[in-house]
Amino acid sequence: MTTLIDRPSAAAASAPTTSRRWEWIGLVALLVGTGVAYIWGLGASGWANSFYSAAVQAGSVSWKAFFFGSSDAANSITVDKPPMSLWLMSLSVRIFGLDTWAMLVPQALLGVASVALLRATVRRRFGGAAGLLAGLVLALTPVAALMFRFNNPDALLVLLMIASVWALLRGVESGKIKWLLITGMFVGFGFLTKQLQVMLVVPPLALTYLIAGPPKFVTRLLQLFGALGAMIVSAGWWLLIVEFWPASSRPWVGGSQNNSILELTLGYNGFGRLSGDETGSVTPGGVGGGAGGGSMWGETGIFRMFDASQGGQIAWLLPAALLLFVVGLVLRGRSPRTDGRRASLIVWGSWLLVTGLTFSFMAGIFHAYYTVALSPAVAALVGIGSVLLWRRRDTYWVRIAMAVAVAATVAMAWVLLGRSASFVPWLKWAILVVGILATVAMLIPALTRGKVAVASILAVMFAGLAGPTAYAVDTIATPHSGGIVSAGPNTGMRGFGGTGEGRRGQGAIPAGMQLPAGMQLPAGMQPPAGFPGRGGAPGQLPGADGGSEMGRGMGGLLDGSTPTAAITEMLEEDAGSYTWVAAAIGANTAAGYQLATGYPVMPVGGFNGTDPSPTLAEFQQYVAEGQIHYFVGGGAVPGMASGTSAAISAWVIENFTPTTVDDVTFYDLSP
Repeated sequence: MTTLIDRPSAAAASAPTTSRRWEWIGLVALLVGTGVAYIWGLGASGWANSFYSAAVQAGSVSWKAFFFGSSDAANSITVDKPPMSLWLMSLSVRIFGLDTWAMLVPQALLGVASVALLRATVRRRFGGAAGLLAGLVLALTPVAALMFRFNNPDALLVLLMIASVWALLRGVESGKIKWLLITGMFVGFGFLTKQLQVMLVVPPLALTYLIAGPPKFVTRLLQLFGALGAMIVSAGWWLLIVEFWPASSRPWVGGSQNNSILELTLGYNGFGRLSGDETGSVTPGGVGGGAGGGSMWGETGIFRMFDASQGGQIAWLLPAALLLFVVGLVLRGRSPRTDGRRASLIVWGSWLLVTGLTFSFMAGIFHAYYTVALSPAVAALVGIGSVLLWRRRDTYWVRIAMAVAVAATVAMAWVLLGRSASFVPWLKWAILVVGILATVAMLIPALTRGKVAVASILAVMFAGLAGPTAYAVDTIATPHSGGIVSAGPNTGMRGFGGTGEGRRGQGAIPAGMQLPAGMQLPAGMQPPAGFPGRGGAPGQLPGADGGSEMGRGMGGLLDGSTPTAAITEMLEEDAGSYTWVAAAIGANTAAGYQLATGYPVMPVGGFNGTDPSPTLAEFQQYVAEGQIHYFVGGGAVPGMASGTSAAISAWVIENFTPTTVDDVTFYDLSP
């Protein structure tokens, strides 16, 4: 019995009509299923990451805010990323109105497009079965199911990175410069989405073309310089406009200390992420860090992608992907230099290695959801490697490799499911039993031939996909909100702002984590026993000593404010007479009020409250000119507001009378 998985791509044109029909049925089922899963229940997450939601709202009513990615329609400050991902959501909101669905459906559609493009890229060289398996693995990866239903920039970034590989592999086929230029364009667009993170895919792209590109070496090198030029042009036009636009008539570049997009690119969003020396971060200068060491963002080291914070997001098939990558290279070892299948293995495998190692050892800001950047590489290698090895299963050592890959996947599932013992407790046992049978089946030739081979394939797929599927379903069924989110059930160790119960935003802090002097935990974060709060008593939360103005619904560093009807009504009264209906320290505190009223709210100090925008003198001038109606007391996490935001807060408290509405303190700044 010869199945679709046994047929190489070159034979697709002569394959029976029935086989092609089943492939199309599989494709439709994959894309429709992905779309339904990613769109289902989107409204439950509310504003998701209100930091970006506020910028989407601003861009939907102001083209200037749209272009710069401003946090508010009055253009006081931008978010701390370039705006390309915001453009898609803002256009949707302009068309359909401001609500969760209009904002998040474009993200879900980016997920469907990513699955479709990955499937097409893998299928071109390895056939329909490999393409469908790669697309399925991507769709079921827990962190992908999270980020394609959320409003962070990562959804668009993933699609653009896949697109760059698609174009590069077309260039490997033809050797034509146009494909290299398209590759550079996609990378440049990725830069306008999340800056230097997209650069992690550049070394794999360049290495693959240098090895496998058809032209002579010098020509290949020149073509890569052409791709570099296309990347610079596709990203540089926006950077140049922002950098040379008069600072007096554009918003402050959020996340920078000198109002410079170049500083943001190379510092806070660039090399600072690697070294931990991030001026303007929640932990300026980093805390700990270094290879094999710890930091506020968790332990670094070679096994970081497998730890309790990241493992459930991405690690399910990571050992199998690495093994299949190595075995695949061995199987293609005697192929010509320009072999497209080996080129595919090189680009996906080096993507996985470069990105995975960078994430493992970076000492700066790192969140579990960053691992979504690994998901296309893992999915592609699983799809490619599984089909390559299956077609060579009559070779004994290949059967051993297949068995080892299955066993490693089962072991990984056992470990990951064991970290959340109350979550579907029978599943790890089912995976263990079926996985053992599947491992044995891979070693016995008779069980990989004929009709019984179908049962063996189904057993392998259950062992490999049951765990991540369960996590993905849990992720889809659970609302997520806040600045930092995680996929799957709570493991009790999610790093800074990891998964908690209920709405998956802020949550547990790892035991032993140290915060900088003067900083306390954001509202809603639960410290472990004996946690050194430093800003007050051990484990003290904002407001616990009565000295904080953090009121009910105030929001904070990582979560948006949730104003009551009375507060919203107060802010909306005579709102048209002011440029900003209110000002608040920290972008998330400001975001909730802005989203509730639809009017600009100034986020003093940007995301962390640490950006020097506006200055005290500028703020005083705004107040004197009657441009700001209210100042929201508190807002930032105590100890985080510094420099100008602290000076502004002190000046307001000293010169204006407070009033409390639903436990939140306001200062009326009107003349």
